[in-house]
Amino acid sequence: MTLSLKTSKNFVETFVNSLFDIKSKEEFDKMAVSAFQYQYQYNGVYSAFVKLMHIDITKIDAIEKIPFLPICFFRSHQIISGNSLDSLIFQSSGTSGSIKSKHFVSDINLYQKSFRKGFEHFYGKVDEYCIMALLPSYLERGGSSLVFMVDDLIKNSRNPNSGFFLNNTYELIEKLKLLHHRNEKILLMGVSYALLDIIENFNISIPHAIIMETGGMKGKRKELIKQELHQKLCDGFNVKQIHSEYGMTELLSQAYSFSNGIFKTPSWMKVLTRDLYAPSYMLEKNKTGGINIIDLANINSCCFIETQDLGKVYDDDSFEIMGRMDNSDIRGCNLLIA
Repeated sequence: MTLSLKTSKNFVETFVNSLFDIKSKEEFDKMAVSAFQYQYQYNGVYSAFVKLMHIDITKIDAIEKIPFLPICFFRSHQIISGNSLDSLIFQSSGTSGSIKSKHFVSDINLYQKSFRKGFEHFYGKVDEYCIMALLPSYLERGGSSLVFMVDDLIKNSRNPNSGFFLNNTYELIEKLKLLHHRNEKILLMGVSYALLDIIENFNISIPHAIIMETGGMKGKRKELIKQELHQKLCDGFNVKQIHSEYGMTELLSQAYSFSNGIFKTPSWMKVLTRDLYAPSYMLEKNKTGGINIIDLANINSCCFIETQDLGKVYDDDSFEIMGRMDNSDIRGCNLLIA
């Protein structure tokens, strides 16, 4: 497929209009291949990467054959498809002295539609919840896509008790107790160390609340294995399971876990695993490898991302994250010079 500059905009509009109506694997695969063809033509960084990998693009007719762009390119290059300008730039948290990833988002409405529909798919109408957020590491810096998403969900919950809680912990505890007494639906989302701070300093029992962890210790505490973290949080909040959110700066969609760290994606997002020693080779289900993500909402940047996470995809397309790769800048990042 060859698109002209005149028709590329129409392609994106048509693609986006169909994006959230995907009903089958066949529909997803067809849209993914068409997204590859579009981004190969209109994303200069991605196109250069594919060419340097010496891949015959005429043979790419299935998602397993699509090349995935190493995520490190978001730190060194401006990843944009088409000729649209960015309207907002999201930045990763990074570590002290490290180069941050930047996601140049040209259509913020598409991001809003993606996370709103994703949340509704898994949890129902957002205005049924009181949403409370403990995201200090994200609030203390600018450009967080997570803060943008949660702020939007908070506003659309239309609950006067919804909000961010940074240093007003006592107010949060009192509201949690009050809402629990009223039997209201509570969603408490927080980074791991902030949730641990709550249960270690307060006696709080909210068994009907949804406790959702996102992100790790951010250097504030020693990292815990997922099972240990979730057990501590279950005991501390007196809940039966801990929910999790999986997303990143470089994506416009999120996966969610209801328990045990097993994530599911919305219909326009898919996770594959790659062989660590032959990254172009996709693994069968139930085998541990590097996590590759197809996020079709990334049509204006890059839909095909090779992450630095390790994990396993199961038969029902759910997946589990098992850790991060050591020395994670393994390939690709030095192929192109900005």
